[in-house]
Amino acid sequence: MSTPGLVKMQIFRMVLDPNNNAPIVILMDPDGGALLPIWIGIFEAHAIAMKLENIQSQRPMTHDLMKGILDSLGAKLNRIEIVDLVESTYIARLHVSVGDARYEVDSRPSDAMALAIRTDSPIYVAQHVLDAGKIDASSLDLVGEAEEGDEDEWTRILKNYNPPGGREKIN
Repeated sequence: MSTPGLVKMQIFRMVLDPNNNAPIVILMDPDGGALLPIWIGIFEAHAIAMKLENIQSQRPMTHDLMKGILDSLGAKLNRIEIVDLVESTYIARLHVSVGDARYEVDSRPSDAMALAIRTDSPIYVAQHVLDAGKIDASSLDLVGEAEEGDEDEWTRILKNYNPPGGREKIN
């Protein structure tokens, strides 16, 4: 499904900011080669990483609870959209349906992504948001691992990357 003005993305990997050890989720446009790094909180990073690595917690985490509520209500998370960047803060929306009713819910991108991977829902990014913060990955070797003592490609990229609005204000 093509959505005008939106680019379908997927979670490519998670890394740590080499300057301050903050977690970063890297979204990738599988068709266009663009990458979008989004700095997130440690708890959300943990929730995303657990799901990516298929680790089950003994009790439901917040995003598992949210999925359980959606399931119990017969609701479906149709997609998430990262729709804007305001003063260095990414803005996301959940698109939820219950029967014929459609709802749009404001969300932090990190929570939206954590829920999307639990519900197998697509992730979209507005083209203007992608344009503001993307890294062109078409010429980068991002699959290789660093040799011991060497910086990997991500460390080199992120040390030189200037997020929209500056690194210190990203949340």
